[in-house]
Amino acid sequence: MSEDVIHFMPQAGVVAQENVQQFIALARDILTAFGSGLRFSENRWDITEAARLRGKNHRVIITFCTLETVDAVTTLPMAQPFGDFAKAYIRYMQGLKPAKNPHFRLSALRVIDQVLTEFGFAGAVHRIDAHVLNQAAQVIKKRYSASAAYRIGGQMEILAVFLTAKRLVTVPVIWRNSLNRPNDAVRVGAEFEKRREEKMPSARALEAVAIVFRTTTHPADQVAVGAIALMCAAPDRVGEVLTLKADCEVTVDRRDKEPAYGLRWWPEKGAEPTIKWILPMMQGVVQDALVMLRRNSDSARKVAAWYEENPGEIFLPDGLEYLRGRELQYEDVAEIVGQKSGNQFCRIHKIPTYRRGARDYLQFRDIERAVIDLLPNGFPLLDPKSDTKYSEAMFVALRHRFRHNLTTPMPCMIEAVTHGVISDALGNRVGHGVQSVFSRLDLTEEDGTPIAITSHQFRHYLNTLAQKGGMSQLDIAKWSGRKDVRQNRAYDHVSAEEMIGQIQASVGNEDELFGPPARVDIRLPVSRAKFEAKHGTVGHTTEIGFCEHDFTMLPCQLHRDCINCIEHVCVKGDAKKTLQIHRQLDDARRYLDKAQDGVREGFEGADRWRDHYRETVARLEELCRLLDDPDVPDGTNIKLKNPLADSPIRLADRQHQGLPQRGIDLDVLSDLMNDQEDDNAAA
Repeated sequence: MSEDVIHFMPQAGVVAQENVQQFIALARDILTAFGSGLRFSENRWDITEAARLRGKNHRVIITFCTLETVDAVTTLPMAQPFGDFAKAYIRYMQGLKPAKNPHFRLSALRVIDQVLTEFGFAGAVHRIDAHVLNQAAQVIKKRYSASAAYRIGGQMEILAVFLTAKRLVTVPVIWRNSLNRPNDAVRVGAEFEKRREEKMPSARALEAVAIVFRTTTHPADQVAVGAIALMCAAPDRVGEVLTLKADCEVTVDRRDKEPAYGLRWWPEKGAEPTIKWILPMMQGVVQDALVMLRRNSDSARKVAAWYEENPGEIFLPDGLEYLRGRELQYEDVAEIVGQKSGNQFCRIHKIPTYRRGARDYLQFRDIERAVIDLLPNGFPLLDPKSDTKYSEAMFVALRHRFRHNLTTPMPCMIEAVTHGVISDALGNRVGHGVQSVFSRLDLTEEDGTPIAITSHQFRHYLNTLAQKGGMSQLDIAKWSGRKDVRQNRAYDHVSAEEMIGQIQASVGNEDELFGPPARVDIRLPVSRAKFEAKHGTVGHTTEIGFCEHDFTMLPCQLHRDCINCIEHVCVKGDAKKTLQIHRQLDDARRYLDKAQDGVREGFEGADRWRDHYRETVARLEELCRLLDDPDVPDGTNIKLKNPLADSPIRLADRQHQGLPQRGIDLDVLSDLMNDQEDDNAAA
């Protein structure tokens, strides 16, 4: 009976399906993202050339398979036409907004494909709606970590906007990502300590790095620990380190000071090429590391230069030039490729041989062709972003240099030092039997477990040291190669106790931080002016400063309205919080305009909002003037003061009686922080 039922398809659904097919045809036949030769029909795409990551040489593969088979040996394709739509969307978005890692986009599509199938709409792109995306969000929350879930949810939100804008769905999709960003603002408790330990190297690991740096003699270990030394001197990403040029050093003379010493860097995530200056205490370490690195890469740069100048010809080590163009035997091949057995090399690379008498012979041109085929992808450029050639690179090595089971590397071929080499050296595969620079010297953690750290932990460590030392957010961002100071937050692991110590030093009263004094004395009433002339105790930090509200008193009556509070303090020189204050001023001006429009249109209560925002704008303008004034030194504490301001109870009473509200003035209470060392320079 069900076969006789004809399902009604609304016109919007027909149009959406047609639009989906046209979109797929556009991406398949016209777009060129990932290369014009991309085989669109295949479910496994090699996108290495478009998504190559600095410091890594492995292939980048994306597979358009179902969520349940993504980790299986044999994968299953997504339902059609959703599978083709997923390919079209990935390709379209790569051209619109290129991503080095499209896997978050693809993960969102896999989850939606599964939910559509569960709802009985397998492959039906036009049936995606808010209900489908809500269920997908639940699947994501259960399957992925909080950090990954937040990013995948963000990609679903982008997809929802795209589907509606391009009319690919029957009903417009209005959906917002409900998967929250992991809260990393809490600085106390077991969860914070666990996160801090995961992000930062242990004290024992840092000590072990120093021991290895001064004692190791193995060339491969010296290259790895040299990279680690550079990452201990400046907060660098491993990809930035591994693409350094051999002539990266810069020295600039300074009047009446020691010359400034730094290294040229090409940041990965948007910041402009820069010079990172090295602190004097680390200058000797960096210079020793560079000497060690150059010593281990000079021969590889020589080989790279040969191939750049002699394309199509094989490099022959000293003493073997007489073999060029001759008939070879296995012993000759072994000398050329640096292996014990030339027979094995010929067998692996399928070199044709011919027998004469009792011996096998080979043609030189066949060996030459096989060796040249081993040149790295993209040769002669190691890093197109900085135009660094292999012959100029600091981290280039003879092939097989890092295979400890071989006695000698391949003298006629080169390779780039990769992130995997550094990761193995730091102990991340000790559990799989791969020795690290620490295990070869029998160095362990305090509890005897193997030392295993990541290259990125040094970046977190140095950023946290800079935060503790009082370095400005702008300087931290520039030092770290970031274009947005907001990115500093993810690398700030200063504990609550350490923050309290900073506030104590800023406020200048270490004896009265929280709670009542140890001895209770009789305190006579004092005037408001005398009370405010004395520093209050610190209650908590805010997004634009810190509050001196004592928690032994009543809870704050102006919570989240800090700009109109007489207990709030802003510190001159904090770039991140100054930017936030300017944004609050822009918002307040916009809201004031809306309130004034409401008053003109006769909206009930609009006049109260207008008066509130007038005073808020006035206070913010004066505060911004002081924060931007070059005559006000950095470190000055600026407090918004109004000794005659009404309390909330008195204000309500005055409003009830129809009395006018008293105005609000702005004043600077804090003394200048004299005789304080420049923490930015020390950091």
